[in-house]
Amino acid sequence: MNLYIRIFFLLFLGFCQGALGQTPEIDSLKQLLSTEQDNDKKTELIRNLVDLTTNVDLNLGLEYARMGVTHSDRTNNKATQPEFYEMKGRIHANLLKLDSASHYFDKAMQGYTAIGNKRGQATTWFKIGWVHKKRGELEAALEADLKALALMEELDDKLGIAGAYSRLSEDVSRQGRQEEALAYAIKTIDISEKNNIPEELVYGYNAAGAASIAMAKNEDALHYFEKAHDLAKSLGFPPMNMCDFMNNIANALKKLGRLEEALAQYETTLALAKQVNYNNAIHTVTANLGEINLLMENYEAALPFQLETIYLLEKDGDLSNLTENYGHVSTIYEKLGNYKDALAFQKKARIMRDSTAKKESDIAMSEMLTRYETGKKEATIAAQEKQLSQQRLVQWLIIGIAILLSGFLLFGWQSYKTRTKANRLLAAKNAENELLLKEIHHRVKNNLEVVSSLLALQSEQIDDTNTKDAMQEGQNRVQSIGIVHQKLYQGTNLGAIEMKDYFINLGENLIDSFGAEKRVTIECAMDNLDVDIDTAVPLGLIVNELLTNTLKYAFPEGQLGKVEISLQKNADGVLQLKVSDNGVGKSGLTKGTGFGGQLISLLTQQLNGIMREEVKDGTRVSFDFKPAKAA
Repeated sequence: MNLYIRIFFLLFLGFCQGALGQTPEIDSLKQLLSTEQDNDKKTELIRNLVDLTTNVDLNLGLEYARMGVTHSDRTNNKATQPEFYEMKGRIHANLLKLDSASHYFDKAMQGYTAIGNKRGQATTWFKIGWVHKKRGELEAALEADLKALALMEELDDKLGIAGAYSRLSEDVSRQGRQEEALAYAIKTIDISEKNNIPEELVYGYNAAGAASIAMAKNEDALHYFEKAHDLAKSLGFPPMNMCDFMNNIANALKKLGRLEEALAQYETTLALAKQVNYNNAIHTVTANLGEINLLMENYEAALPFQLETIYLLEKDGDLSNLTENYGHVSTIYEKLGNYKDALAFQKKARIMRDSTAKKESDIAMSEMLTRYETGKKEATIAAQEKQLSQQRLVQWLIIGIAILLSGFLLFGWQSYKTRTKANRLLAAKNAENELLLKEIHHRVKNNLEVVSSLLALQSEQIDDTNTKDAMQEGQNRVQSIGIVHQKLYQGTNLGAIEMKDYFINLGENLIDSFGAEKRVTIECAMDNLDVDIDTAVPLGLIVNELLTNTLKYAFPEGQLGKVEISLQKNADGVLQLKVSDNGVGKSGLTKGTGFGGQLISLLTQQLNGIMREEVKDGTRVSFDFKPAKAA
């Protein structure tokens, strides 16, 4: 039988084995892939493996998505390459690695745009919008979803239009516009029913439930959430989606006071989320389990969930609910008789409340002072009026003084208004400058992408292996700089780069480039560290050269290996960079083309650094970069 019939048979077999898991189906597809010679059929097999493994284990799905990118590169398939980049971005998003997700969505968008695939552009805009929502960038999320809707309407894609309306429902709901959110959800339901699109009908029900629960229409919310869950289950939706629907049902039950049912639903949802390694649901349900146990006065059960929730909120920098959760933990410790920790968390809650309420506190104090000054002036005027009845001369003197004071007050008020206006203009100018800087970094990144694409196109016309390798290395150097500018325009700090995530992205790019994703792993054994752009670019180029040489020479003949990268800053300001591998032990620097070694040497001098290389049980290269002396 041909490949597609075999795939259909395996898919059917997998559905029949639903209770037993997807492993036999995945194993069968892997076996087909290992023997298939036709490139197009290989692509179809990899695509199915990504879809299936993602529903079982996100990390396993990421491995096959990388394989898809590598296969597309080797076969020069411009149509499927952005598709696999989009898959990689989606998996990174579900793992809550939002920077990496944005990086791969950008690559997917560039690929789809280059070949004129509008539907691919639209689905990628949907996913970019999701990332913006996770970051709290509501206006950017709405803009992305509207761009997707415009493309879907241009294509007259009913499925895509229905999907856009359900996402727009979520967008306006997050902005507090619940009546509009419900209207968009009803549009999704109507289009899906009219055009027989059951998959999007699920999301229409879900969006209607979300709008209803926000409007305190909890019975309606439960009704919609249960319809979404039951329809999704009948259609065979993957476990990750089912986690979201189950959590929504539990939320509605909690709002209705059906706490025992809500608790059981949350526990079942968390078990499923952990089974498929779905971080987004794990974080959400953990917080909900803390709250539901607290409501039920199950304090010992609530405590670990509440502590985990605080850890996640602090790690993500989400201050919006910290005051409430500090208070919850303080209450739990008090109920458990641990008054020391109860007091500590009560202090944390008070400090957080005071810091977030500073503006309101300042306003209240200003109003209090105004009332005080007003009362004092009224008392003075009463005393003056009593004296005025006795002495006419004093009356005119006081009037003159009052006029003079009024002049000073008017002058002071005008000065205050002028300063306030100047401050507003300065703030607006600073915001404009920040936007301009972000736009500059964005354009630099895009221009570097163009240079990289030109190098890739040029290398395709070259037959000589050495020349082609040199072109590829040049392309990787350009991409290493491009990632720096991408981090700058996506981040909140326009003057510095967070190096750990940068090294992870750089390593993934190089592994993809060399097709070594199944042989070599790269670990960043370091804490988060911000470095200025003038230092980050040379460091990135140095690590790029070291990783390139390691991937070329350290693991010959398909040998498995591991590379470790670390960057630390000592108390005296010295940056220490270490790159080590467990390869064959030959010097990566001396085995290169020569240009890479010269580039590392020049960049090390530029950063006022010292380099050391040790060849023992692999290769280890370390650097000490001293801070530049002030002029």
